[in-house]
Amino acid sequence: MCDYSLHAVASRAAVAGETLVTTRFDLTSTRGFSGLDNPRVAVCLRPGTEIAFEADVQRERMIFHQSVGARLARFRQIDLDSPMHHHDALEFSNGTIVLLTDLIPGQRAAIVQLPASPAENKTEPASETPIANPILA
Repeated sequence: MCDYSLHAVASRAAVAGETLVTTRFDLTSTRGFSGLDNPRVAVCLRPGTEIAFEADVQRERMIFHQSVGARLARFRQIDLDSPMHHHDALEFSNGTIVLLTDLIPGQRAAIVQLPASPAENKTEPASETPIANPILA
């Protein structure tokens, strides 16, 4: 998903193997991912996408930066029952969860794996022989 780009920022889906950079988007007060080639277009991740940062991830706190202490993360959404909050987050290999909007801009990460596509509903062909109704038998 891409809750940081729904209104003011153009967006596109992530591509397996590409390198992303954490970005502060113009005309917004939020951050997320963009491609290296176009910092104005938000790159949207699906829940379950796995990414690997080049270095330990840094997040912003009130007046200082803090290391997350990990490089590998899985994208997820949190607090979906709170519509006025950011939902896009990363869950790191050490269990730490960080909102994308709290990441320090300029950090690079490669997409390691995209989640599997949802399985299509496959219906079985209709039986040519009618099933006997036990009530009528």
